[in-house]
Amino acid sequence: MKKFNKYYFLSLLIAMSIVSCETTELDITEDPNALTPTDADIDFFLNNIQEDFTALFEGNTALNEIGSELTRTAQLSGRNYLSTFLPVSSDGEWATFYAVMLTDIRAMIPLAEEAGFTRHIAIAQFLEAYAVTAMVDFFGDIPYSEAIQGVQGLLNPSVDPGADIYAEAFALLDQAEINFTNESSGDPANDFFYGTNYDQWLRAINTLRLKLNLQTRLVDPAAVTRFNAIIAEGNFIQDNADDMQFSWPATSNANPDVRHPRYAINYTATGVAEYNSNWLMNQMDVLLDPRIRYYFFRQNEFVPGQEIPFDEQLLNCSSQNPPQHYVDGGFTFCNLPNGYWGRDHGDDNGIPPDNFNRSTFGVYPAGGRFDDDSFNATGLISGANGAGISPFLTASLVRFYQAEMAMVSGDEAAALTLMQEGLTLHINKVMTFGTIDTTADFSFAPTDGQVTGFINNISIMFNDADTAGRWDILMEEFLVTTYGQGHEAYNAYRRTGFPTTLQANLEPNPGIFIRSLFYPAASVNNNSSITQKASNNEPVFWDNNPTAPVAN
Repeated sequence: MKKFNKYYFLSLLIAMSIVSCETTELDITEDPNALTPTDADIDFFLNNIQEDFTALFEGNTALNEIGSELTRTAQLSGRNYLSTFLPVSSDGEWATFYAVMLTDIRAMIPLAEEAGFTRHIAIAQFLEAYAVTAMVDFFGDIPYSEAIQGVQGLLNPSVDPGADIYAEAFALLDQAEINFTNESSGDPANDFFYGTNYDQWLRAINTLRLKLNLQTRLVDPAAVTRFNAIIAEGNFIQDNADDMQFSWPATSNANPDVRHPRYAINYTATGVAEYNSNWLMNQMDVLLDPRIRYYFFRQNEFVPGQEIPFDEQLLNCSSQNPPQHYVDGGFTFCNLPNGYWGRDHGDDNGIPPDNFNRSTFGVYPAGGRFDDDSFNATGLISGANGAGISPFLTASLVRFYQAEMAMVSGDEAAALTLMQEGLTLHINKVMTFGTIDTTADFSFAPTDGQVTGFINNISIMFNDADTAGRWDILMEEFLVTTYGQGHEAYNAYRRTGFPTTLQANLEPNPGIFIRSLFYPAASVNNNSSITQKASNNEPVFWDNNPTAPVAN
């Protein structure tokens, strides 16, 4: 019965969220579609908050997709950064955070306090800390202390410095830790992340502290000390079993659709809607990455201009020469061998009738198909039917956090060991997803020897490189490992400036890389306290690098 209730509530919540996220009149004092204290109980509020949180990161234009496009782990179809990421582009994310998630939290907390539901409060505090710092990571200074104060509050809240918001997030995590350990009048009916395992929640709190300290290491010397102290204490996510992730139930494909969004968009009767990144597929194919059959499903064995002659109708660029800056940079162009059919970074050409040829999302993390060389078209019911995950904080991610800190301290040997551990953890996690595609032929699954060979090869490359080359290798593998976590990839790319090896935009002069997003048009138009940025070259507070990353 508990499992049924979880899916029942989730279905209702996603339906409500879809309606709420379409609200564009951000100057109204109440969202007519939102929950209010008079028509929803505390459990229902918490259900909605958890779904709000996931929706902020996961979806067609959510934060993870933006970060992935900018770091080549998803395909970007825009040759000019300025025109691709316009102020109107992020209205939805802004509304999801303020008009939906934060509004629900502010309404639930007083009710939960009165009822003594301390663990409901703790979960909400944790998710707020994670979400508000992510909003800072993408937008910089944003409204917070004056935001969502009710009908009698400020309708034009001023922005707070990003550093102040991070400090508030750390305070929220301190409060959440207390509330998880305090007595409570009752447990949440639905904890979509940890199923009311509060030891795991405490490990997640410390892991988020690790993430935020790593994020601020360039501007706060004490951040490294705090990071190392948490590692020494040991109470953080170290095993895949403790990973914080949202599991999509995939119990319905309509009214509402509760499949992983990448699956829902691409496993359709009319074929695949999105292109995958040529940089990412090539990176994994060339290095014989054992995760590639889980990340991508190939609908076609041959790509025009590779195994078969060029085809201007299906792949127009297959008959063209690469632009000079691609030649100079040694980047792959247009087509890849072995059936990996995607698009280059910045390719905004028209869409040909290749829906049943493109490589699409695999069984990890989208709940699609495992690639067993069957080379047939996808459909509405394929593979794991969308029962994928949205990962947030993982054991493999922490190993890469530690590897970055080791590189910063000059301990490159330790960085290699930690990268090896991170890759091992993530490959093990990804390979467990094969079992959820019950139709696949797993004789094509990678062997232990292939996994070991891949990690050994990465290690040899690392040892043979100089320090800059080692940074490139570490961060290349970090980006591959954060597939489905574009927020992490985007932060790491701006924070470190690596890898410098990313495929360039097809446009030789695409404009300066996006160091922070413009404020959404709806917010600027409806809030007199917000002034639009002069450009999206403005770094967020923790990014004190003199320039944007060089791989543009």
